[in-house]
This record gives sequence, structure tokens and C-alpha cells, in this order.
Amino acid sequence: MQFVKSASSVRGSSSTSASLTVREQADSRSVYVGNVDYGCASEIIKQHFMSCGKVIRVTIPANEFGLPKGCAYVEFDNIDAVPKALLLNESELHGRKIKVCAKRTNIPGMKKIRGRSTYVLRSRRPSAVYCRPGYGSAPRFGRSMRYRPY
Repeated sequence: MQFVKSASSVRGSSSTSASLTVREQADSRSVYVGNVDYGCASEIIKQHFMSCGKVIRVTIPANEFGLPKGCAYVEFDNIDAVPKALLLNESELHGRKIKVCAKRTNIPGMKKIRGRSTYVLRSRRPSAVYCRPGYGSAPRFGRSMRYRPY
């Protein structure tokens, strides 16, 4: 059985365009299989997808404790097997209806934190018109700026 630790720990060290094209070619021949039973072995998944074409590899991702995540990636020999594999969507495998869809290519750096953390957060309150020296900010009043009738 082939388990992979996690997608974040299996990143390629080089981000050259040559390795990206090789990865894109492999991903174009691959499918994602969701809702896989946790006790399902890679051989069972391989036999299930043999009717579509020659299966090169079945990868079952695992969490930090080494347990399967409940999904798998199936890589085929040629690209013509992918549309046949997509027809197996909602088929039953090991007592569960599986979800089959085309695998997408991960782009390195897309999951980095962006947005608010790179900019200075501004307060939602209007800035103070005056500020008493030595106190740091304008005094707050009991009522909010919005109108609340009750």
C-alpha cells in the first residue's frame, strides 16, 4: 500500500518550468477519487480503474498520524483513460459511492498567506479630530456612532 504523508510535505524543491511541465503532464493523466473507504487498499482501487486503461500509480494521501485521508489519486498510462475514468463517478467501491474528477495541477506558492497580513489594519472607527497630549487617543464616549433607537 502506498501512503503519502501530506500534500504540504511532498512539495518539489525546484520550481523550474521543466519540472512544472512534467507535473502538468502527469496531472493531465490522473484523476482524483474522493470518498474512498479508509480500509481500502491501493490494489483494490487499481482493479476498479483497470477497465479504463493501464494504471501506473495509485496514491493514497495520509494525515500526520499515518492514517488515510479518504481520497486517492490514480495515474494512468495515457490521457485517453481519464474520460473513461470520469464515467465511474458515483460508482460503488468497497461499499461507498466514490467521487471521481480530473486532478488539478497545484501551482507553487498559491497557498501563501496574502491579503490583510501584508497591509496595516485600520480601525473601523473614524479617526479622532483631536487628541489630548499624553493620552494616546481621543476619549471614547458611551454611545456608538450608529443610530440605535432601542
